Amino acid sequence: MARSTEPFQAMHSILSSNNNTIGHKTPLSSPLEMGSSSALGEKAHVVCLPAAAQGHINPMLDVAKMLHARGFHITFVNTEYNHARLVHAQGAGAEAGVPGFRFATIPDGMSRSDNNVTHDVQSICKVITEVCLGPFRRLLAELNDPATGHPPVTCIISDVVMDFSMEAARELGLPYVQLWASSAISFVALRHYRLLFDRGLAPIKDFKQLTKEYLDTPVEDVPGLQNMRFRDFPSFIRSVAPDDYMLHFTLGIVERAVGASALIINTFDDLEGEAVAAMEALGLPKVYTIGPLPLLAPSSNISMSLWKQQEECLPWLDDKEPGSVVYVNFGSTTIMTDGQLVEFAWGLAMSGRHFLWIIRPDLVRGVTAVLPPEFSVETAERGLVASWCPQQQVLNHPAVGVFLTHSGWNSTLDSMCGGVPVISWPFFADHQTICRYQCTEWGVGMEIDSNVRRDTVARLITEVMEGQNGKVMKKKAQEWRERAVKATKPGGSSRRNFEELIHEVLAPTPRRSA
Repeated sequence: MARSTEPFQAMHSILSSNNNTIGHKTPLSSPLEMGSSSALGEKAHVVCLPAAAQGHINPMLDVAKMLHARGFHITFVNTEYNHARLVHAQGAGAEAGVPGFRFATIPDGMSRSDNNVTHDVQSICKVITEVCLGPFRRLLAELNDPATGHPPVTCIISDVVMDFSMEAARELGLPYVQLWASSAISFVALRHYRLLFDRGLAPIKDFKQLTKEYLDTPVEDVPGLQNMRFRDFPSFIRSVAPDDYMLHFTLGIVERAVGASALIINTFDDLEGEAVAAMEALGLPKVYTIGPLPLLAPSSNISMSLWKQQEECLPWLDDKEPGSVVYVNFGSTTIMTDGQLVEFAWGLAMSGRHFLWIIRPDLVRGVTAVLPPEFSVETAERGLVASWCPQQQVLNHPAVGVFLTHSGWNSTLDSMCGGVPVISWPFFADHQTICRYQCTEWGVGMEIDSNVRRDTVARLITEVMEGQNGKVMKKKAQEWRERAVKATKPGGSSRRNFEELIHEVLAPTPRRSA
């Protein structure tokens, strides 16, 4: 498809200038051995810096708990806004920590007007870039003050999104490890935005250009990826502005990751080995796959849920037949219109199934989510609506038969660990990439079009829970669950990689002199 190269050249110029207790199923894995810190010598002190969103906090917390169980001293750094949300949801005791595991905060410049709302992603990315480096430097200085009684900082593990912290690590001469909180396929897809520019598929001149035919344009020969279309790349590529902030920001962070000491990903080799190999071929440091993290992280009372979890959903599930419940949760950042909420509601009603639906207070754009009274009356005997829940326990409950999801990465791994097939309604960012792989490469999902309709919702629920396609998907989901468990057992790839991460990067064994 021939196109003018002028928009690409403008874009290329701009971008180049910036250089838990499991539920009722069989336990999946024993926790990492506690107290095995003898190999560390003096106490190592790792500062963990997650990005300021629930989906990024969860995997970083798992990494921190794993290291704490191995004898590391941990300082877990939240932004002030999310720290306030944590206390609002769980009470002041949530910030207490445990011996050798403490919480700290840095200013973030976010409004405090409502402690139960997730700010939009672009606002978060802007403020952390503009505000957080100075406070983070000062925090490191405080942590290194002998008067605190804590061991000096020996390493920083930062979310890739928070890569302003790379400068602070360099100033102190510290190993700097980055956590990519999403999938390997999404990282590779972001890095190959430039390939889309080279092929004239981007930047977009006008939103009218994004027809179904254009979105379905095959994009072949992408190193590390299979069977991709234009629509399957992270959605920031669809901007018509050559200086679009999020496109510029996301491509910048994945390209600057080459400066890290190591990169860790919440995935496992059987699932994404090809994409991981493609990442390392891009000049990145060694990539350690150490997932699924929930299967490796030890049980702990330390929690970082920014919403109060409604535990009553678990006994509600206990009364339901195996595989009979539709679990619905669109994650921590998805926002929909009131019309879309209504379509999903009546689709659930039309399916005739029991359902557990998680509706955050900020799920609907600009207003509090309110379900139609008629829907609530019709489904009162078979539906439970909650504002948040312990998702891993829910997806490991035998009553859950299908997961209606946005295909965020944490949710994707949670469903795999539970052996539950999915119906995907991808919202933005990397959700499209993950959804594509769920539906075509991993064989565990079916997709709902962005223009959601109630009859489609009902039809797909019936197909997954009763149809032949659903039987195939359930079998594949169980197979992936088994592979995930294998990766995290002693001798498994993810457990070995975690040990290597400790001994090669976080607490390397001193070399003996000849």
